[in-house]
Amino acid sequence: MDVRSIEGVPASPEHKGTVPVWWLYRPREMKATTLGGYLELVSEFEVKGGGAVHPHQHTTHEFYYVVSGRGLMTIAGEERQIVQGDLVHIPPDAVHSLRPVSPHASIRCFCFAIGLRNTPEVNYSSD
Repeated sequence: MDVRSIEGVPASPEHKGTVPVWWLYRPREMKATTLGGYLELVSEFEVKGGGAVHPHQHTTHEFYYVVSGRGLMTIAGEERQIVQGDLVHIPPDAVHSLRPVSPHASIRCFCFAIGLRNTPEVNYSSD
């Protein structure tokens, strides 16, 4: 499971040394993997305590950035706890799900997906 965080990543001075940047993905790192792709979606979502994003899959590269809370992320049968500041990469066609660690606290994530060339349209409402 590919989960990245700025913890342990040294800041790199960018923009003429005026802004520290923590590269979770270096520039062009995913170029070969996403070549010919497009920005499919950008969203923010919240899973309430006791709720879940049930197992499903897409033909896209999907990324969840944890804005707040803690959750249990499962991708292709591997489960891992994710926390605020983590960036999770979900590869195309990988079955994935997410649930808060507590029935009393939610997890909130920012999500974006990269669609790939020559793949069918995804109906996110049916997932």
